Amino acid sequence: MCLLNTSFCVLLLKFLAFVLFCGVEKFRREMDDEYAKFIRRMNPPRVVIDNNACEDATVIQVDSVNRHGILLEVVQVLTDMNLVITKAYISSDAGWFMDVFNVIDHDGNKIRDKEDIDYIQRRLESNASFAPSLRESVGVMPSEEYTSIELSGTDRPGLLSEVCAVLADLGCNVVNAEIWTHNARAAAVVHVTDESTACAIKDPTRLSTIKDLLRNVLRGDDDLKTANMKLSPPGVTNRGRRLHQIMFADRDYERIGGTGVGAVENTSPRPHVTLFDCIQKEYTVVTMRSKDRPKLLFDIICTLTDMQYVVFHGVVKTGRMEAYQEFYIRHVDGLPVSSEAERERVAQCLEAAIERRASEGMELELCTEDRVGLLSDITKIFRENSLCIKRAEISTKGGKAIATFYVTDVTGNAVDPKIIDSICGQIGHTILKVKQHNSNPSPKAPQGTTLGFLFGNLFKARGFQNFKLIRSYS
Repeated sequence: MCLLNTSFCVLLLKFLAFVLFCGVEKFRREMDDEYAKFIRRMNPPRVVIDNNACEDATVIQVDSVNRHGILLEVVQVLTDMNLVITKAYISSDAGWFMDVFNVIDHDGNKIRDKEDIDYIQRRLESNASFAPSLRESVGVMPSEEYTSIELSGTDRPGLLSEVCAVLADLGCNVVNAEIWTHNARAAAVVHVTDESTACAIKDPTRLSTIKDLLRNVLRGDDDLKTANMKLSPPGVTNRGRRLHQIMFADRDYERIGGTGVGAVENTSPRPHVTLFDCIQKEYTVVTMRSKDRPKLLFDIICTLTDMQYVVFHGVVKTGRMEAYQEFYIRHVDGLPVSSEAERERVAQCLEAAIERRASEGMELELCTEDRVGLLSDITKIFRENSLCIKRAEISTKGGKAIATFYVTDVTGNAVDPKIIDSICGQIGHTILKVKQHNSNPSPKAPQGTTLGFLFGNLFKARGFQNFKLIRSYS
């Protein structure tokens, strides 16, 4: 009996010690969080915008206390405002974050309007932009304005048309949507409202019916991977980032062979991604060369962040048609890339991030009065004329529907201009137009490009001494 009591007391003491330890650890974490918040309040973000430091771009410098994810948040603000980043210098060592961005508008001009400059500064300096990221878990409750639907499955001709037809039959009006296809996979984020109320769909039975029917459409007859359909509250995550996350979870970065839609070999130049070890500084160096396009930097930083890598230093430089990027990274645990398998996976995922939003196919622009079933009718015409939608962006505002479609034929090749002219005639030449593309070839990368070509001797320079720093805008 005495021995039993002794054993019980020992177990009780161990339990109490464990509870005390957990309490101390929780208290320590809370204190660390409060201390981090205090440091951020004492050192608010500082943004300087200058139009005199560079001949052909507006220069934006951002200084702040460093924390994981802040680079993505800054780049996302600039991207959401439709600014084109032509150059960037990144440094975030020793607990401090300092970035310099050269930006222009989509017409290639500096940002001259004082109201626009003030708005950019407010967005970047606002507490919301630098607050911890919103939760990224996907819920099942729709918002008051619209219901957000996330879709993923195997790509095939007419898939978007079938999805739109199901939504139209169920009385759902598409108000916004973005669709990506890559490596035989398709993903979409679609915002819909109830046809009768113009608000979010709240009836659980109806929502269940929508989920079941869309999942059947996505699955098709021979989908070897699981088709997914989720309802999620809008606004928790940037739509582009959410699409990256969906396709990453679907492992679209894994190259597949064979033939057929989605497996057609892409004839456009592949991005060139390499990884090197920087032994002296214990970094992994990632260099990327690809065709330049809008939102390229956001897509890359988004992927690195979601893969739990931190960019400590980096340089971005764009040419007339080509972009060069070089980042010094570590995993969030402080270690560089440690194995060949990890190195290969990082390269594959970055290639996929670059390719997902690439403008493959002919670009068609739609602008017309919005109505229920419009998207279903348009995509049906595309399907009946054997067009394959590779990417699409749809929005509605003020009673107008605006959409951009990138289309190929079912083999992945360019569409016959006669077919496009026939489709425009059916829909209306003033409603659907072909957007002209710049056919100039991409310039070749400089010969002899090696590790450190872009980054230069930044480690030898202290911070940004060798860069032409900027003055406050006044």
